[in-house]
Amino acid sequence: MNSLKKDYEEKITKELSKEFDIKDSLAIPRVKKVVVNMGVGQTAKSKEGLKAAQENLAIITGQKPSVRQAKISVASFSLRKGMPVGLKVTLRGVRMYDFIQRFFSIVLPRLRDFRGVSNKSFDKSGNYTIGLEEMSVFPEIDITKTNASQGLEITIVTNAKDIERSKKLLELLGLPFEKEEEVVN
Repeated sequence: MNSLKKDYEEKITKELSKEFDIKDSLAIPRVKKVVVNMGVGQTAKSKEGLKAAQENLAIITGQKPSVRQAKISVASFSLRKGMPVGLKVTLRGVRMYDFIQRFFSIVLPRLRDFRGVSNKSFDKSGNYTIGLEEMSVFPEIDITKTNASQGLEITIVTNAKDIERSKKLLELLGLPFEKEEEVVN
């Protein structure tokens, strides 16, 4: 069993239920899935570029991405209906916990001038989204063989109904949030 999943089941659930006074075990906040999106834009113009982006995303996530296609045509962007515009991977279960553990403990500390992730990236439902400008921070990517300047977006979907519970869950899982500075008058 993954060590992060084991920690969640043995320690984090107890701490969350105690802090938020949750009696029902099904009401304890948990991560439901992790969605990784990558816009391919100009890369999709060539089949080799799209294939390379798919391979890189598959290496990062451990799962083959699905190709997202344009739903409408937009003439000003030279975009036709059905053209590939993005790649998407949805991770659940063991792969999800493996990805979260690697992302929190290996990838985020590799970011330049990293002092923690923003506290403002939550949506109303308690889901958290992180955008990365380059995927070269992932150690699996060999930047000598590929164009690693491709950006991606990682959304951590939780069953927490508010931001406070979701933030506490992610903190306990190991996501480093930036420190809020006190304003002194």
